[in-house]
Amino acid sequence: MKNLKRAASEKDFTLKECRNIAQVVSLGSSNQTEIMDAKGEYSLASSKLKLKRRRSKHRSCNMLMMGSFWSLAALTQQERRRKRIRRRRGRRGRVMWEFPVDLVTEILIRLPEKSLMRFKCVSKQWSSFISCPYFTKLFLTATRQQAPRLFLSLAEEKGDENILLSSSTSPPNNTCFVVSQDLTIQKLPSLFYFNGLHGLICLSFTYREACVYNSTTGQLLRLPSINNSNMPQRRTTRYYIGHDPVSDQYKILCTIANFSVDFENMKSEHWVLLLEAGGVGGSWKKVESYHPHAPTSLGRSINGPVVHYLAWLDFHTCAVVSFDIRSEVFTTVPVPQPQEGERSAAEMKASLVEYCGKIAVFDNSCLIDKGSVDIWVLEDAGKKEWSNKTLLLQPCQRHLVDGILLIIKGTTRDGKVILAPWKMRSRFYILFYDMHSNELTKIEIKGVPKLWFDKEDCCYDFKFMDESESNICFKSI
Repeated sequence: MKNLKRAASEKDFTLKECRNIAQVVSLGSSNQTEIMDAKGEYSLASSKLKLKRRRSKHRSCNMLMMGSFWSLAALTQQERRRKRIRRRRGRRGRVMWEFPVDLVTEILIRLPEKSLMRFKCVSKQWSSFISCPYFTKLFLTATRQQAPRLFLSLAEEKGDENILLSSSTSPPNNTCFVVSQDLTIQKLPSLFYFNGLHGLICLSFTYREACVYNSTTGQLLRLPSINNSNMPQRRTTRYYIGHDPVSDQYKILCTIANFSVDFENMKSEHWVLLLEAGGVGGSWKKVESYHPHAPTSLGRSINGPVVHYLAWLDFHTCAVVSFDIRSEVFTTVPVPQPQEGERSAAEMKASLVEYCGKIAVFDNSCLIDKGSVDIWVLEDAGKKEWSNKTLLLQPCQRHLVDGILLIIKGTTRDGKVILAPWKMRSRFYILFYDMHSNELTKIEIKGVPKLWFDKEDCCYDFKFMDESESNICFKSI
């Protein structure tokens, strides 16, 4: 038998030779015979056969039998090698559970998102565990305890060039963010705006076409077009993303508005699209709103179980529009009108912010001239009750806002209002305004390519966001 193994290792038979020979091997003391056909399948003969040792009268018969045993020995050795590989792969999948599951979970939730994406390829067991909703919620909670990331988009207003950058997490007390990671998506229109939630970024191009980008996996999902809209071509379109934690569903809200220059003949349509694993869940569904409105151009949405955004009802009336993700119902609360003789609602430089856990309208129209800001806090949405506060900036910090047109870019996790220059300057920075202490903090943004500062038609948008893996995994990239 040893000679047969040695001979088999010295000679390799072709597949054609193996198919032309019926392999016969004795199963030892059982006196049974196992026959292997050309496909490599075995059949067991029930009758007792005994092979008699005798010399063949013809040399060709000896060569045939010897070739049969050589081929069988080689195939047997290959089968043993395959079994060893299967056993090793099985051990690799079980290594994860040789440690307590709680310990493995605590280790995994402390890893970066990119590493978790790679660990999904280890085995099906690892992939299922990392993708399950239980682990995702734990990872999301752990990620929120870290500093948020800055996502910055730059685009040419009349060109075709664009870039999407992000920063690594920085300590909360750090006064500088470095956008060193390039997340640019190829073959996208130049000018785009975005809002995001849980690592999902909703990108809208010229306010019509839109897609959803998963910043963790790098997957891109283009949203279908709304074909049943009755609105004219000249219209304003906004996209918002929200999440229902009870059903764990992500939905996209699209608001389409048409109005004249003086906000007369206001018309609006509202559509909802469900996001699911693998793509979108169906087509756009139209929802009713009893108050036609147009989202403000400078307004920022607050995303979550309820999407809030600022909108105009007419030239003199501004309102907070809220959309419940689960019930898909709109509510509208008008903002108190300015006093007689002051600017109209359309002239306000205001946006939505979060103040002490409540929705508030932050108006910085008088920040440059008077160094003051007006805050309208929605105390009770059901009763439509508001409270008003006027904050005065400290004199030693007035130089930070002198001669600079600032726009509101949302709030930080600890409730500070984010103010940014209308145009990006060579020393790019933003301001954090603390509404409790009336203090401004200057935050410098580094890492922006120098060529973007020389572009006259450069536009930018940014958002601070907790990046974490979402349950949504798109098929189309």
